[in-house]
Amino acid sequence: MNLAEAIEGKKYIIERIDTDDEELNSFLFSLGCYSGEPITVIAHRRGGCTVSIKDGRYSIDTQLAKAILLA
Repeated sequence: MNLAEAIEGKKYIIERIDTDDEELNSFLFSLGCYSGEPITVIAHRRGGCTVSIKDGRYSIDTQLAKAILLA
């Protein structure tokens, strides 16, 4: 399952991030978005979703949300 398919309010564990863009991987890592980290979808919006990672809230577009795979 990917982040775009996740149920709002449920906590998931990031299994892996399926992207070849090293700069994007670095950016996500700086947000705390990496394998083994818990993530919660707060809301699905048109064009993306709002997520909670650690103590922060972030808006992630649909294309990136599909690249974040959940356990």
